[in-house]
Amino acid sequence: MQEKILLVDDEKEIVSFMRDALEDEGYDVLCAYDGKEALTKLKERPDLILLDVMMPEMDGFELCELIRKNVSCPILFLSAKQTEQDRIKGLLVGGDDYLIKPFSMKELKMRIYAHLRRERRAESTAYNRLHFGYLTIDLDGYQILYNNEKLPFTSREFELLHFLALHPGQVFTREQLYERIWGYDAEGDSSTVTEHIKKIRAKLSKYKGCRDYISTVWGIGYKWVS
Repeated sequence: MQEKILLVDDEKEIVSFMRDALEDEGYDVLCAYDGKEALTKLKERPDLILLDVMMPEMDGFELCELIRKNVSCPILFLSAKQTEQDRIKGLLVGGDDYLIKPFSMKELKMRIYAHLRRERRAESTAYNRLHFGYLTIDLDGYQILYNNEKLPFTSREFELLHFLALHPGQVFTREQLYERIWGYDAEGDSSTVTEHIKKIRAKLSKYKGCRDYISTVWGIGYKWVS
């Protein structure tokens, strides 16, 4: 799959040059020229972000702190500010690397490659996880996370959400879900499925930007929308 890089810099000539160089390497490059535009581009879910420090209105350090509230991908600062204090600040606000301008494209490409390779290794060790945007279902840990923060789901809620997520787009009746999660001989009825779905939705809705993955199919039941 083509990896996506978000490039944020207010100097358009630099952006154009870097975009061409990175596209030649096979990356899908998104461009933003200020902090506000960069925040809107996060919905494209970049795999890595290249971030200039000195920009008007909102500098790269401020922007990085905002990005880190919703995004966990690698962030590489690109800056002419080269003091030790600046480099330390870049790491403290959430950056993963700091490259001083002017730099060689060869070095930048190698650093990008190294960070993306590290991300791929991390993903390969977490193969027992289902990912839906910032929502993660950890099968081994028996937990649900949103942007790496654990959500307080009960075991039944976890099982119900997990089962639906394993069958995206497939519609299940309340009765089917009740039999699958609670068992054929369980005391109670399928109305408990509706109550559990309500609780799951309420917990997810507390997290800004987390959409409702469980869709109601009126008159039939529910399905997972990935």
